Amino acid sequence: DSLNLRDIRIYDTIEDADGKERRVLNSKETTLAAQKQQAVRDAFRDWIWRDPERRQTLVRQYNEEMNSTRPREYDGRHIIFSGMNPEITLREHQLNAIAHVLYGGNTLLAHEVGAGKTFEMVAACMEGKRQGLCQKSIFVVPNHLTEQWASEFLRLYPSANLLVTTKKDFETHNRKKFCARIATGDYDAVVIGHSQFERIPISPERQERLLQEQIWEITDGIAEVEESGGERFTIKQLERTKKSLEARLEKLLSSDRKDDVVTFEQLGVDRMFVDESHNYKNLFLYTKMRNVAGLATTDAQKSSDMFAKCRYMDELTGNRGIIFATGTPISNSMTELYTIQRYLQYDRLKELDMTHFDCWASRFGETTTAIELAPEGTGYRARTRFAKFFNLPELMNLFREVADIKTADQLDIPVPEAVFHNVAAHPTEHQKEMVQALSERASLVHSGKIDPTEDNMLKITSDGRKLGLDQRIINPMLPDEPQSKVNLCVDNIYRIWDEGQSEKLTQLVFCDISTPKAGAANAQAQAAKAGDKTINGLELRALENMTEAPDTPDEPAFTVYEDIRQKLVSRGVPAEQVTFIHNANTDVRKKELFAKVRSGQVRVLLGSTFKMGAGTNVQDRLVALHDLDCPWRPGDLEQRKGRIVRQGNGNERVHIFRYVTEGTFDSYLYQTVETKQRFISQIMSSKSPVRSCEDIDETALSYAEIKALCAGNPLIKERMDLDIDVSRLRLMKADHQSKQFRLEDNLLKHFPEQIEQNKGYIRGFQADMVTLAAHPHPKDGFIGMTVRGDALTDKENAGAALLDACKEVKGRD
Repeated sequence: DSLNLRDIRIYDTIEDADGKERRVLNSKETTLAAQKQQAVRDAFRDWIWRDPERRQTLVRQYNEEMNSTRPREYDGRHIIFSGMNPEITLREHQLNAIAHVLYGGNTLLAHEVGAGKTFEMVAACMEGKRQGLCQKSIFVVPNHLTEQWASEFLRLYPSANLLVTTKKDFETHNRKKFCARIATGDYDAVVIGHSQFERIPISPERQERLLQEQIWEITDGIAEVEESGGERFTIKQLERTKKSLEARLEKLLSSDRKDDVVTFEQLGVDRMFVDESHNYKNLFLYTKMRNVAGLATTDAQKSSDMFAKCRYMDELTGNRGIIFATGTPISNSMTELYTIQRYLQYDRLKELDMTHFDCWASRFGETTTAIELAPEGTGYRARTRFAKFFNLPELMNLFREVADIKTADQLDIPVPEAVFHNVAAHPTEHQKEMVQALSERASLVHSGKIDPTEDNMLKITSDGRKLGLDQRIINPMLPDEPQSKVNLCVDNIYRIWDEGQSEKLTQLVFCDISTPKAGAANAQAQAAKAGDKTINGLELRALENMTEAPDTPDEPAFTVYEDIRQKLVSRGVPAEQVTFIHNANTDVRKKELFAKVRSGQVRVLLGSTFKMGAGTNVQDRLVALHDLDCPWRPGDLEQRKGRIVRQGNGNERVHIFRYVTEGTFDSYLYQTVETKQRFISQIMSSKSPVRSCEDIDETALSYAEIKALCAGNPLIKERMDLDIDVSRLRLMKADHQSKQFRLEDNLLKHFPEQIEQNKGYIRGFQADMVTLAAHPHPKDGFIGMTVRGDALTDKENAGAALLDACKEVKGRD
């Protein structure tokens, strides 16, 4: 189990009231077994390094396989862009990125938000076509940005021949005709939305082959798990996945609509650019690890479709036809790095025997099992996280073969200076009571006394987030507290609005909860339907982000958005100057709204990260940004910040306000996001990465964390302090061992080699001394020379004779 990265779980079989047997985790025995397993792992690690010969062999093998690459650097200053708008001059980092796309293989443009990735991709496409490196490129961009992309494309290359999709093109009766236009037209580029791209199928033969390969891989995995005496649960999970793949294969084979539409392979596309590629991060991965938080084994259809198309592009172009671009390549967990490598470096991973996630994970990370307090404070539960990463320099060297990483400190883009303000609101008595009630609900859920369809951790987490924002979201009848964070936000918005009247300065307000989304599905019902099983999985994050946590139909009277607008209007702000992004529900309306914000007609725009994040370019007059709530992922905070700290903002200094209600889930969420950002910064950095770092798991609140936040349990803090002490002691032990091994190596290998080397030097010097004694040097230092057959011993005569001889030299010989 330890070699297969699996943790030990010990279960007791008990009979319930109906006489049915069920397995219950034995926390005490599991803890003892986990400690023993960790002791075995530590002993194994010590044993491996103890033998100097084995240690040297392993170090040499690792260095040859993993530490022998120097990432290539690209210089694009020599490129002449024929047909480009002469009014636009590209920056140095853009030229280098274009050179990477043209001369390197598959590329990830991982540049800071607002670094000009659009122009890089457009110029790389047009220059690639001019040089004959590609004939027809397809640009896969977010749905709401297709028209914006087309106008940017034509601004850089006014004479480009573009085909841009609209919603009508992919209606059932138009789709076939449109795909035929792509296939038969001689376009420089085709701009298509993410969801429309997904509706262009790959050929049934390729789908069949890919599904069959996945089925074979899982069949091998099942055999391997059975052979190693793995858990029945793991085998059942794999068999379930295999059945679903077989069902998809059967459906594909029995389908009558074989030649109904033009397939992706028939489009004639030989280069694919994907903007905001982090949308495709949930790619299925097969692993023998069990119950590890943060590993997505669910299969997102759009990601599988993208993976299949990437494999085709690799076959067609020899790993040179895919360009991904995103400002936040790793938005939540380090496992997303593996996903990017599968898209862009599949053959390289195969070469290193790392196509399987477990092989990659064993080389660059390890799982750690921590015992956490249960909510009632009397019991514990084990939780395994894929949390620790090491060998980061080698991982980054491998990643940088495709990744063109540029951070703010490298770019020197003229952006305004950001001043951050953390605004803390004190919880009201009602909020304190409700937080306590959440704690009691968590205890009931954990003890199994309540049906997961009635109440579960997802609903509790969702209610906790709403409560942190405003108590009236939970119950509209509660009073509007003057010092709540919504009112503190309104005060700041009004003050800045008033101060910036003469220059028509604008502001953005981000809030993902309590959005004015008419007719939205009932979030509470969705949470109940999801059940407790989703609390540590990806479903929670997807639900929170994609549904934007709308209010339930029982409380349509109150939304934070409407509350903020009414308060601003009542203070004298003209109603037309305060708008919601949700009102602009078409591309045309959105374009008009953005133009109004840029000109200062709309001065306060409210929206969610999902609707107002990537692609919102309204920075011209922006002076302040307000984060009313905290999103789940650091990447979302980065996208929010990128709306205001952006090239083209006319203000020298801008303000970012972040609001927190103390004693609620807010403080926990910000702490988690910051900790995640710490390890993401290790990757998205211009500096050399450290040897190892910690990863943080999903942001779904664990029972222990809810209990700590709600009840302020001092034992939790004590445990955290102890963890820090243990980590420090482990670090000191590792450092001591490392010094011991180095001394051993010096004694056994390096010192003897150096002694032999120095002995050789001594022998050489002795021989030189004998030679010197046999040929003594004259006192004046001149030993004489022969010029034209005359032996001269006098220095001056020899010099004169040499000059005379030089004068007589006529030719080169």
